[in-house]
Parts: sequence; C-alpha cells; structure tokens
Amino acid sequence: MVKLYEQGMYLLNNQEVVEKVSSTSKEQAKKGTMAYEILQAHNTSGNPEKLKIKFDSMASHDITFVGIIQTAKASGLKKFPIPYVLTNCHNSLCAVGGTINEDDHMFGLSAAKKYGGIYVPPHIAVIHQYMREMMAGCGKMILGSDSHTRYGALGTMAIGEGGGELVKQLLCDTYDIDYPEIVGVYLTGKPSKGVGPQDIALSIIGKVFSNGYVKNKVMEFVGPGIATLETDFRNGIDVMTTETTCLSSIWKTDNDTRTYLKAHGREKDYTELSPKDVAYYDGMIYVDLSQIKPMIALPFHPSNVYEIDYLNDNLEEVLKNVEEEGRKILDTPNIEFNLTSKIVNGKLKVDQAIIAGCAGGTYSNMMESAKIIKNKSCGNDELSLSVYPSSQPVMMALTQNGALNEFIASGAIIRTAFCGPCFGAGDTPANNALSIRHTTRNFPNREGAKPGHGQMTSVALMDARSIAATVANGGFLTPATDCDFESTNYNDYKFDPTVYNNRVYNGYVETEENVELKYGPNIKDWPEMSKLTNNIIIKVASFIEDPVTTTDELIPSGETSSYRSNPLGLAEFTLSRRDPQYVARAKAFNELEKARVNGIDPTTLSSELKEVFEKINSITKDINPMDTVLGTVVYANKPGDGSAREQAASCQRVLGAVANIAKEYATKRYRSNLINWGMVPFLIDDCNDFGLNDYIYVPNIAQTLASQDLSDIKAYVIGDEIKEIKLYIANMTDEEKLIVRAGSLINYNKTRMQE
Repeated sequence: MVKLYEQGMYLLNNQEVVEKVSSTSKEQAKKGTMAYEILQAHNTSGNPEKLKIKFDSMASHDITFVGIIQTAKASGLKKFPIPYVLTNCHNSLCAVGGTINEDDHMFGLSAAKKYGGIYVPPHIAVIHQYMREMMAGCGKMILGSDSHTRYGALGTMAIGEGGGELVKQLLCDTYDIDYPEIVGVYLTGKPSKGVGPQDIALSIIGKVFSNGYVKNKVMEFVGPGIATLETDFRNGIDVMTTETTCLSSIWKTDNDTRTYLKAHGREKDYTELSPKDVAYYDGMIYVDLSQIKPMIALPFHPSNVYEIDYLNDNLEEVLKNVEEEGRKILDTPNIEFNLTSKIVNGKLKVDQAIIAGCAGGTYSNMMESAKIIKNKSCGNDELSLSVYPSSQPVMMALTQNGALNEFIASGAIIRTAFCGPCFGAGDTPANNALSIRHTTRNFPNREGAKPGHGQMTSVALMDARSIAATVANGGFLTPATDCDFESTNYNDYKFDPTVYNNRVYNGYVETEENVELKYGPNIKDWPEMSKLTNNIIIKVASFIEDPVTTTDELIPSGETSSYRSNPLGLAEFTLSRRDPQYVARAKAFNELEKARVNGIDPTTLSSELKEVFEKINSITKDINPMDTVLGTVVYANKPGDGSAREQAASCQRVLGAVANIAKEYATKRYRSNLINWGMVPFLIDDCNDFGLNDYIYVPNIAQTLASQDLSDIKAYVIGDEIKEIKLYIANMTDEEKLIVRAGSLINYNKTRMQE
C-alpha cells in the first residue's frame, strides 16, 4: 500500500509520522533531514536557500563523455579537479558505424590519461553498478551525465544531469539550484517473499508521477521498514526514483549499509545517516512494504502500473484501455498496436524476457531469479530470456556459486555488463512482440523498434523474480509470489575486485599531461552558435500536443548512440520518431540565420520573412534584420521526461533552435540542458494563438534576461493579423541568464577565458 499525505509532516525519532509538534519550529525541523545536512555540507554559497554545490566525484558513459570533455577542453580544461569515472556501457557493442564506437572509447582512455580520469573499459561494469561498488559513500554527493545517477541507498545524494552541468564542475564552477523541497518516504513492514525492489519502485512511481508529487524534489527514505531490506535490494528501489521525476534521493543508513561497503573493501566510507529526532518534510509517502504485491508497468511508461494479479483477472479490459491510450500516444495510423492478441487461453503470454542493467542486473536480483528458474526451461519456441549481470565482479560471484549454470541450463542467454536493452541497443524484440523487462523504462520505441519502418513492439516492466516465474511458467504472466524458492542472503556475496585491478585505468592520482587525445573521424567539434540579440524572431518548427514528450522522442536513443560524438550527424535524427519533418523545417529556416551571420540580409532570400519584418515595424520601428537572431522553436506541453541526455536540447540548437515553449518542463535537467545550450526556456499558459510554421516575434528578450522580472514577456504572433501573447520564464540564476544571452555555455566560457 502506498499513501500520499496532502500536507507536510513531521517525523519523530525515525518512527512516528505526525502532523504537528510543539517542541520545534517548522523552520528548525526542516534542518533535521539528512538531505539538508548533506546539501549544506556541499554548498559553497553561504546562503542555505541559494545553493552552489560542488560534488565529490562524477560519472559519465560513452555516449556522453566525449561531448562533455570536448566542451570543457574548449573552455580551458587542464585537469579533472575531482574523480571522474568514464564507463563504456552504452556503445559497448562496437558494431554500428564501423570504428566510431571504439574510437569514442579510445578518446575516453586518452582523456583519462591526460586529465586524470578513471576509465572503465566496455563490458566490465555498467555505470551505476561501478559507482555503487567503488565510489558511493555516506554523506557524499555525485553528479552523473545519466538520469539514473542514484546512490541514495548508500548514503550518497546523486544527481543525473545533462553534460553542461558536468562541464561546470570540471571548470571548478558550481551546480546552482534553489534549496529543494524534501519529501519523506516512510517505509514500514516487510516485503513478502517474491516481491522485489522493482515491485516497490513501480508502486511508488504509479502514485507520484502523474501528479508531480516529488517533481524536482529530494526523496528521503526513512522509517522502520528500511531495516527489513538488504542494501542491494534498496539499490534496486533507489535507482528507479528517477522515474518519479525527483531531483535526488537519500536513505537512512545502518549496519547493513556498513556490511555492503565493507564487502566492497570500503568500510571507511560508512557513516550513520539518520534524520534528527524531529524532522519536517514538505510531503510524505507512506509505504507499507507488506502490502506490496508483484507489479507490472504496461506500455508506455513506468507509471502505467497494475498488480499482476489484478491484470490477470481483468486482461481484456485493461489491455484494451492500454491499446486505446497507446494509439493516442503513438499517433501512427498505419501501424497496429495490439496487446489483446497476447491473450492465449485466457492468459497473457509474453514473447521475450530480459533482466539487465543498473536496475535488474544486481547480485540479489540475479540470485533469486536463478533459484526460481532452476530446473525449468525457457522452451524452444518464441520465448527467450537474456540476463545481463551488472558488473564483472557480480558475474564472477554468480559463476562461483553456480547461479549462472542454472540460467544457462534453462536456455537463458548470458550477456556481459551492458545497458543496451534499457535504451534500444540490445535484444530489440521482434515486430509485434511483448517483452517483459527488469530495466528502467518502457517509453514508446525505446526498446529499438522503428515505427517509421512499420515496426511496433511493446515493453512491460517487472521485477526479475516475476520475470523468472513467468519464463518458468512457459511465458504466461506469473507473479513470483506463486513460486517457492530460497531467499538470498547478501552477506554471502563475495566481491572480487581483481578484474577492476587488472582492467580499470585510474589516472586520478597522477596524470600523463603529454598524452594526446585520440580522435576518430566521427568525433567532431561543436558548430558556432549565434549570440542572442535583443530582438528575436522564432519560427515554430514543431508543435506537439501530447501530454508528455520524452527525451527519447526529442532525440531517439538506440540507433543514434553511435553519433553522439558528431553533433551535425546526430542532429539529423532530431524528433525523427515524433515529427519526421522537423529537421527539414529547422534546416530551411537556419539557412536564413546563417546568411545573416555571414553578412547577407535574410529578407533578400525570403519574401515571406520580408513580409514578417514589415509587419513587425508596426511594433518596433526600424527593426534591422541584420541585428535580429532568426531561430526555430519547438512547442510541447511537457517536454523532457526521461533521460538526462543533453542532446535532446543540443540537437535542436545545432539545427538553429533558440527556444522551447512549454506549459511546463517535465524535469529540471531538461530545462538545464536548454539553458546550457543557449535556448530560452519559455513557458506559456495558453498555446491556442499559434501553431506549426507560425512566426513569433519576441522584442527586448536580451534586455529582459538582464532584469529580475521574467514573469510577463510580451511576444507577438505574426500572421495575417498580429496577436500579442504572454510568455514567461521560471526563476533563472544570474549565470544561467548570461549563458543564454551568450548563445551557449561554450560561448559563455570562451568569453570568460578572453576576459
């Protein structure tokens, strides 16, 4: 059972949740949270409400670190100032695009040598498992260029952001945010055998995603139920907090946390973290672990959650509703989306099963799945099972205790540590197949299908235990609570770091400054980007009315990953799944901006634009086309749910975008990406006055960004008639305003270097 409190609540002695206390003021009790203590310990501003955070370490993987290092290098990078882990767990296969994936890896290794980084080669560990095993510790803060950067169960406040925020840390700048609200997650009870971390995570996500209960807030896990969970189990819940859209997470630590860190040779990184005797939370989520049942998140979001038992009892009704909603989301009339066809003799039959990555590939998930599938068969028909242990040390332990043999004997395929199934670069299902996965997301087509080619597949998220139970039952959906198996004691786990000692390059202590960076032919520099002028004209190049627009729709994941080091090549995929004509529209208008930058009056190249300027003269006399930035804009109701990938913004910028307009931004990290790429994050309450291909004139925007009041920005839709509309911008720091006015973080840093 998961319950949301409608108001802030107090926690007394980590045991009792109450609405009021008389002994302590609310303001004092707000300082009683673990989050407050950790954030202030890393805050360099001196102002507890306006945070300037410096992190203890950072992490990136091989579809983000090249761009980050290139950007920092252009801004004067000499040495990594903090430990920076470069893992290679996304473009691991080195199979698409010739040499370009391995070229990125070699760039990463050369950068680790030159600047003092920690380089983890392909197939050795997925990013978050390595950070859990080797870097996270109590009271620390870690920044990662992956949205699932979450190590709260180990006492670390970790945040996933776009690359621009990591660049700032590399240049010894700070992560600037207002002090966030803190929401308590009160755990009580003990999970039933067969209920896993994904079940608990999905139960919470289903309650808080759609209402924004924890959006951009910190989730602080407290309560007596924590003691009933082993730390490896807690990790599995924690990593999924990203799907709630929270900013970060932190857990009360205890002797089990110490045991986990000790097992990994890092007992010195243990400190007991606990709320003070009285702590105030801006919201509270009450979770009775004993009432949680095996769950399934049906397409196309982790919040589309049902109890497996309920789904099995109501198959026709539920699946028809999902089909109806799915057709609205997919908007692909030529492709049939059909889940009810998976009902066989009154039961739901799946086609594929996967346990993988930072969420599914942990030791305890693998162990208990192996016990469930022992002496069972995957069968010799369509159904397949692939398992991906999250690191080579986990793989070694599973080999030594025989768990891998149980998987192999059942017919399962054993893979190395790789994030591919989570973002569409591995085990893409067959057309019209239904895949059940213990991974992190099930967004439309994230698993690798291409609707533009007539392909359609579906992914449902489940816990590893129920996945194993389903496979053992011939592919018919089965909760693990129906199975009898022996629970895993994590204390039996023997972590062996030999593979890390033999293969991981650690240059943090001593750099090799004379090493030259290794560039493959696909690694390209960022193109020049125009500085924001006082007046701008923006053309609506895409108008998306979906309730939520994910980063996977803004820039697809799997098939684009090999081009993440090539800004122009990658930009060709922008919105390709959602609005295939966007790139052509954006490029056409960007040609006029390029002409302006090169000294050619753009109105001489476009009679339509000339007419627009003539109409604008009734608003701003003698407006000069040569002093007016021409850029495109994407409108979406709520863009940016999902990945931290900065390319969701940078690809728009490379094609000439200068703004987004939205009713709200799904995540703080997407909005930060827009800002770091010099794009104005406009907000609007009513979008009915403009549409696709309309021109919007925004006068005095640079001047407005230099002011404190961003609440009422006059803009004009230039059509047959001129319509005034109201835009506004949520709070921005002074530095963020300067970045947007400069045209990008790169431009801003270059200016600082010159000064």
